[in-house]
Amino acid sequence: MEGFGVHTSMWTMQWDRAGAERTIPAAAAYKMDFIEIALLNTAIVDAPHTRALLQKHGLRAVASLGLPQQNWASVNPEGAIEQLCRSLDTAAAMGCEALSGVTYGGIGERSGLPPTMAEYDNVARALAAAAKHAKKLGLAFGIEPVNRYESHLINTGWQAKWMIEKVGADNIFIHLDTYHMNIEEKGAGNGILDAREHLRYVHLSESDRGTPGEGTVDWDEIFATLAAVGFKGGLAMESFINMPPELGYGLAVWRPVAESFQAVMDKGLPFLRNKARQYRLI
Repeated sequence: MEGFGVHTSMWTMQWDRAGAERTIPAAAAYKMDFIEIALLNTAIVDAPHTRALLQKHGLRAVASLGLPQQNWASVNPEGAIEQLCRSLDTAAAMGCEALSGVTYGGIGERSGLPPTMAEYDNVARALAAAAKHAKKLGLAFGIEPVNRYESHLINTGWQAKWMIEKVGADNIFIHLDTYHMNIEEKGAGNGILDAREHLRYVHLSESDRGTPGEGTVDWDEIFATLAAVGFKGGLAMESFINMPPELGYGLAVWRPVAESFQAVMDKGLPFLRNKARQYRLI
């Protein structure tokens, strides 16, 4: 998972044949190294079709998800294991290199109380089983800390590191997100330093989830720290333009966060690429 990519939410959140046909050629036209496929519904995915399109356009891919409420690992580890393994099978069939995201729970999962060790034990059990299945498939498996409004479980780089060490699998990596880091970390650089030995993937997302470079994220701190720790993983731009209501609710996205798709791609993408080049990350 190296190079510069983009989350498929720029074009679609429905990864069916039509979504794949709309997204993959468009991402290739922007000369992306890879795409991150939102794998929210495996039932609609035509995996051989996606694999063929990726190969045709010379793109690599990773997949990501958040678990639905009925399969939150903290309360239903068996359901989480079943869904994660099914999603890993689909990701492998599409030709993806990894599955990541809020793999330990749901987007919008909050108990109203601090997390308990019983919840963390359930999460660790689900992640261990999923990591084992991922290893059989030759996939890496990631966990993404998200902000306190989207989960009460894992919010920071050090919490993700703690969970990985609790699980003990050697194919689990940390996937940081600059939007969440901007809320939760005591300086974005500290989150990167805490996660560094496990860090393989970063979402590049602005403070309002809109056009990168037009918010309050300290991009120089982020890129300088990534360079300082010798980061060699994937960098993926993530801005939310096409949100279905169920995901918009979990993310608390209530208004347009960018003036248009074109503004994000034509302003935000060059901004991030230039920063990554400046710090010799691509």
